[in-house]
Amino acid sequence: MAVFTGRPLGRYQAAVVRIGFGLVWLAYLLREWPNRRVLYGDRSPWSPELAERLLADNGAFTVLPWFDGRPWFELVYHLGILAAVAVVLGWRTRAGTVLFLVTVLSLQNRNVFLGDGGDNVVHLMAVYLVFTRCAEVWSLDARRAARGPGAGPGGVVLWVLLGAALTVCQLGDFSGGSLSWTSRTFPYVGWAPLFWGLWAVAGLWWLIGRLRPDGEPRAVLDALATMVHNCAMLVIAAEVVLIYATAGWYKVQGSRWQDGTALYYPLHLDYFAPWPGLSALVGSALLPVFLISYGTVIVQVAFPFTLLNRRVKNVLLAVMMAEHVGIAVLLGLPVFSLAMIAADAVFLPTGALLWLGARVGRIRWRRSPAG
Repeated sequence: MAVFTGRPLGRYQAAVVRIGFGLVWLAYLLREWPNRRVLYGDRSPWSPELAERLLADNGAFTVLPWFDGRPWFELVYHLGILAAVAVVLGWRTRAGTVLFLVTVLSLQNRNVFLGDGGDNVVHLMAVYLVFTRCAEVWSLDARRAARGPGAGPGGVVLWVLLGAALTVCQLGDFSGGSLSWTSRTFPYVGWAPLFWGLWAVAGLWWLIGRLRPDGEPRAVLDALATMVHNCAMLVIAAEVVLIYATAGWYKVQGSRWQDGTALYYPLHLDYFAPWPGLSALVGSALLPVFLISYGTVIVQVAFPFTLLNRRVKNVLLAVMMAEHVGIAVLLGLPVFSLAMIAADAVFLPTGALLWLGARVGRIRWRRSPAG
């Protein structure tokens, strides 16, 4: 228990997950920027009326129905871009991850028929990142913390502005039932207590840090934050294991995976052929198709068991990441592949991440004018 509450586990892994999912969402929003109104806005075939009917049934959270018209949609979409940049850089990460969550849920729940599977992973990880201390390293927040508590009033100003915005949203009639205090689904708690709770905790953290930075209240808050972080990292790891285990065991039951021809069919579909010549070349080689199909099933089924052996896990992790790169190139599913690679990062060894960080630091030093 002392280890679980004494220090944040997987700080570097959390930072890589934060950067990875921030980049995935940022790349997606920028790639679809010319098509944003067709996908999520006023030109979407999935009209606001149809979206509101579905939202009334499933109770999903989104802020897009709060106001009609293009200006509100444009504001939410571009706020999503800014939130993704803040998450990648680790700037005001407590607020950044919450805004990241709001924009991810708002856009994805506006049109649930888009995506290639990676959107579901981003959806889940956006929730989990809120509860992690993912800016402890490799972030602008970490640099500011190293300069001491008197690093500027920016955090207080941002906290006040977000509190005012949340008050307006809570009291305004335009938010409807989105910011309710109860919910029909488990755990019967709405989004309002989550957002207000996070806002209040951030204020309490700052206040105690200024009044009693070395006192017992700050130590208690730090231990609670560490415990929540470690629980969230455990949930992220369990989620990745569940994704692979479920995918692997379902593939075992499929006849096309059993006879080793599963990869052959998508390689011959135009929808999954961004590089037709390359897809045709790989699809014509029957033995590699057979081996990759069987290898995919074996890797996904075996991965949960390899966690008991660090070396085997690291080898299999590299194989799975390479496989996702292949999926992105051959089948044209970049969001799914990048999302899974970012999720896999929770299992990367700390030594490898430190080595990579040192290499990047040396490259930056060499390219700097002072270097």
